[in-house]
Amino acid sequence: MIPFIDLKTQYKRLENEIKSKIQTVFEHGHFIMGPEIEEVEQKLSQFVGVKHAITCSSGTDALLMPLMAWGIGPGDAVLTTPFTFIATAEVIQLLGAVPVFVDIDEKTFNINPIKLREQIEKLLENGKLRPKAIIPVDLFGLPADYEEINTLARDFDILVLEDAAQSFGAEYKGQKTCSLTHAAATSFFPAKPLGCYGDGGAVFTNDDELAEQLRSIRIHGQGSNKYENIRTGLNARFDTLQAAALLPKLDIFPEEIVMRQKVAEKYSSGLKNKVKVPYVPKDRISVWAQYSVLAHDNEERAAMQKWLGENGIPTAIYYPIPLHLQKAFSHLEYRPGSFPIAEQISKKIFSLPMHPYLTDEQSTKIIDILLSYKSTYNQE
Repeated sequence: MIPFIDLKTQYKRLENEIKSKIQTVFEHGHFIMGPEIEEVEQKLSQFVGVKHAITCSSGTDALLMPLMAWGIGPGDAVLTTPFTFIATAEVIQLLGAVPVFVDIDEKTFNINPIKLREQIEKLLENGKLRPKAIIPVDLFGLPADYEEINTLARDFDILVLEDAAQSFGAEYKGQKTCSLTHAAATSFFPAKPLGCYGDGGAVFTNDDELAEQLRSIRIHGQGSNKYENIRTGLNARFDTLQAAALLPKLDIFPEEIVMRQKVAEKYSSGLKNKVKVPYVPKDRISVWAQYSVLAHDNEERAAMQKWLGENGIPTAIYYPIPLHLQKAFSHLEYRPGSFPIAEQISKKIFSLPMHPYLTDEQSTKIIDILLSYKSTYNQE
């Protein structure tokens, strides 16, 4: 069986460095907010090119913390995509605000800026909710269209929080993700392009005041000392051991991005006449958190996945049920057909193994097996 994501090979490459870093933590004993936290934050901010990187306990908390700092709450609307992991919209609802979904672009699968403008105008016309923020998602590692989104944000005086959980290391018009908006959130979940060995995340910003608030929020709203609390916060600290494990991974991350590009390029070249391969605009570089293709329909997808599975190739579906059709958001009263592009894509999409250590032999096997599937449809 070819691994869908291969963390073992990466660990073997970095085993000595990771063990050394972790041993250092055991020796100094600062398991909470130890010196490795500041070290990894400095390296993360330098990599992205922003003033502040504030690590935290998960990608979900990385989304939640800026919304808390901005005072998002009841009566506020936060616009986002229905085609993403639940955390993107979950944090909005946790604060008592309303997630307002916007359909996606059929090529990039990211939020559609034209439909985003239409939805903001509807909210303002209706007057029941205040459009306060936008959370674009860089799906599968591909940045959203931030030039258009930031223009909208300026036009309507709305904040933008980039959900870069899947796109850390990607680029938009020569600029790294996590540096494109008022604030950005990423995840260090193990399966992410840059992952630790547990949960973890970070928020990025050039806003000094926001950064100060975020550092307070992640430690119970702490003020000048442990027992001064100046706001309601969270227990959202990044673990020192996880920071130690992340440091060696960050050192080789630029090389791994190049390795991911090579795998993706080979997939796209080999499969372009069999399935619909990912579209990457010329002004963007994807970091390929997932390599996702489109079958003709749900039935063909199931048949292709079955064929691949029988031949030792694992696959996954991200995401089979768009958020507006999830029970957690049923009170918003969306219905099938509310966001037709997201719904269509969810019925056809599936992902192939993707990681930097996929060998040429393995990728050739995956391509050959998928090409050998006997489709009942004419391919474009």
